[in-house]
Amino acid sequence: MPKLAKKYSSRQYYYDEVYKLNDFQTGRYVHEIPQRTYERPRVVRKKVKQESRLSRAFAVIVMMLLGVFVLPVSFEKITKMMFAPTPLKTVKADYYQMLFPTTNYLSNDWFLGTRALRGAEVKKPLMNTLTENVRMTGLENRIKDLMALYPTIEPSVYVWDYDTQSYADVNADKIYSAASIIKLPVLVQLFRSIERGQVTIYDEMTLTDFYRAEGSGGLQFKAENSKYSVDNLARVMITDSDNSATNMLMSKIGGMPDVNQGIREWGLKNTGVHTWLPDLGGTNHTTARDMATILYNIDNPNFLSVSSREKIFDYMAHVKNNRLIEAGLNPGAVFLHKTGDIGKMLGDAGIVYAPNGKKYIVVILANRPHNSVAGKEFIVKASEIIYNYMVR
Repeated sequence: MPKLAKKYSSRQYYYDEVYKLNDFQTGRYVHEIPQRTYERPRVVRKKVKQESRLSRAFAVIVMMLLGVFVLPVSFEKITKMMFAPTPLKTVKADYYQMLFPTTNYLSNDWFLGTRALRGAEVKKPLMNTLTENVRMTGLENRIKDLMALYPTIEPSVYVWDYDTQSYADVNADKIYSAASIIKLPVLVQLFRSIERGQVTIYDEMTLTDFYRAEGSGGLQFKAENSKYSVDNLARVMITDSDNSATNMLMSKIGGMPDVNQGIREWGLKNTGVHTWLPDLGGTNHTTARDMATILYNIDNPNFLSVSSREKIFDYMAHVKNNRLIEAGLNPGAVFLHKTGDIGKMLGDAGIVYAPNGKKYIVVILANRPHNSVAGKEFIVKASEIIYNYMVR
């Protein structure tokens, strides 16, 4: 509006309002002029058209393809040559190994030709999970009373009854060092490899310094280049807990990555092999529940054949260390098991066949002060309590 018109308009508004509100006949005057109100103009915003889900998905796929296929090739062929040219075309640095130095022995899967880590198969695991019915709280309370008498021992206990599917659980999901009990999943993976035709029980392996391991077992003292069958190695791995035999068998079936890959396919989340034996630092780990699941599935015909089961149980029936759970059983009971012993952890895991027909799984892992005999005493007494409770 021009200044003059605007000025006139404001003045005219003033006089109009004055004459409306002031009554000259009665002498009543109102000096307050109501303020003119102005409405703020509305801003009409245009709606932004949203991207369709299809276009977003297409963009994500394109970016993934670029990241997986194009960028690595361009880095190898162009970028690396620009900043780090070399006259030796045949010499190539393994940058992936430099960035991820532990992949070769911590991996458990293959992805696009490289080793990778994968979680446990939980949707379709190869092993059946234990069906737990009634919790044996009376047995758990007795074990906890025993724990009070051994304050320096931190135990993990799992018991499962074949007849009633009742169970006892004391810290059964807590992760412990596996010690030599880790040889049990190695044995199971060995026989699954045999059933797939990758190995035979009659194959021979040569003992070299590469496989020699201190600790338990007498194979470490045998002559260089001595030959042993897979059957012989598997037997001494379990009965004598031979570390050298374990390393040879793990190498035979593909090393630690392949053992870990098998464990994940079974559906076990908390068991893994991370160190060649002897594992004095306790980096190989498991839980009482995982070990009970492995023991239960040795009897699973959809997981292992009858011939494999018979071989495995034959080895486990001749374990020479009978000073732990077996020492707490009554005479006449049969125990198929595998023990583990390192400075900070002592354990035993197996299946008990009582004379009255009772059959149950029992796993006891005990963290302890270094080499403390209290660990052994606790396991023996706990085994006695469990046995008397189960066969009553």
